[in-house]
Amino acid sequence: MRLVLDTDPKILTVRRYTSTELDIGGELVRRPCLVSAQRLILEWPVSTIAALDMASMAPALALHPSILLLGTAASGMRAPASLRRELEARGVAVEVMDLGAACRTYNVLAQELRAVVAGLFPAGAPEEDTGRKSLLNQPTIRS
Repeated sequence: MRLVLDTDPKILTVRRYTSTELDIGGELVRRPCLVSAQRLILEWPVSTIAALDMASMAPALALHPSILLLGTAASGMRAPASLRRELEARGVAVEVMDLGAACRTYNVLAQELRAVVAGLFPAGAPEEDTGRKSLLNQPTIRS
């Protein structure tokens, strides 16, 4: 069965991804970033999920999420337990998952108008586009 997601062109979505590159609203991103329905934050000085702390989460929390998705190309990554507890105490659900799953989940939740922010961590070096996965072909905007 083919499922078609009705998309709102005003909502910022991940259009394609590889393990090393993301296409978010038409912008190619090769470093950790934060994305919400209305904002793409490229200046996020963290390198891995394991390095996250409450100070590094300030830009994400300023977007007022109720759901925080953390997606990584590295396997076996977990958010620090103290960070998870602090975010959950503030009413923010935290999920760590594979980069592709985080991109797809973010797109669905954003299109449902949920208060979701994704912290995405593509791997370091660019790779060939042959592994690029297309998610949505609808136009999106960047604020």
